[in-house]
Amino acid sequence: MAMIFAKPSMRTRVSFETGFFLLGGHAIYLGPDDIQMGKREETRDVARVLSRYNDIIMARVFAHQDILDLAKFSTVPVVNGLTDYNHPCQIMADVLTIIEHIGQIEGTKVVYVGDGNNVVHSWLLMAAVIPFHFVCACPKGFEPDKKTVEKAQQAGISKIEITNDPKEAVKGADVVYSDVWASMGQKEEADSRRKIFQGFQVDENLMKIAGPKAYFMHCLPAERGVEVTDGVVEAPNSIVFPQAENRMHAQNAVMLHLLGV
Repeated sequence: MAMIFAKPSMRTRVSFETGFFLLGGHAIYLGPDDIQMGKREETRDVARVLSRYNDIIMARVFAHQDILDLAKFSTVPVVNGLTDYNHPCQIMADVLTIIEHIGQIEGTKVVYVGDGNNVVHSWLLMAAVIPFHFVCACPKGFEPDKKTVEKAQQAGISKIEITNDPKEAVKGADVVYSDVWASMGQKEEADSRRKIFQGFQVDENLMKIAGPKAYFMHCLPAERGVEVTDGVVEAPNSIVFPQAENRMHAQNAVMLHLLGV
């Protein structure tokens, strides 16, 4: 497996590399300076060359078009390890974690608090396939992509809500989910975002509103004391580390499926 990393990542690299090794495979790490895909060499050329050396390609990139181009020109399966638009492997792991702790994803209420980012888009796309109640509570102007929201709503499978009120949103939640307010590539906006996102921190008080049975999830890395308090991450109902482990198990299942095993 060729692993293309335009963006570095601990969880994505280690989960894919270790997971593929456990499946009996060999993974090759190609970092941001190894290929410089789209700059030093066109994405379509990279796809066609790597397809001749490898059985599968995983890519963690910025522009979503890059993953689409890789898939278009590759003759082997391409796994989306994250783009600026979505993060499907993360949501596969998240759903597995919810099933492990609650028993099922169907009918649960998942409340995401924070920026309407790529993780939210993947939650919305999941809601277009499996029936559950998904709520995204975000500041005005930071809502998820409208077309993706409409796609999830028009599927008519799940209840979808986009709101600017986190306290109202978390009532009756089975899962409260958070992510960093400024993702990689947005760090220059970090200070301004912290001001805008005041009131969207997942703290002990917000979890109390959600109720004693609500689990806390975070795709990590977490900025403790910013989007979530240290106490919430370390609380007994926090399942962020089983969630992190499940990246590997979910991705292994995806790779086995793609390889026809």
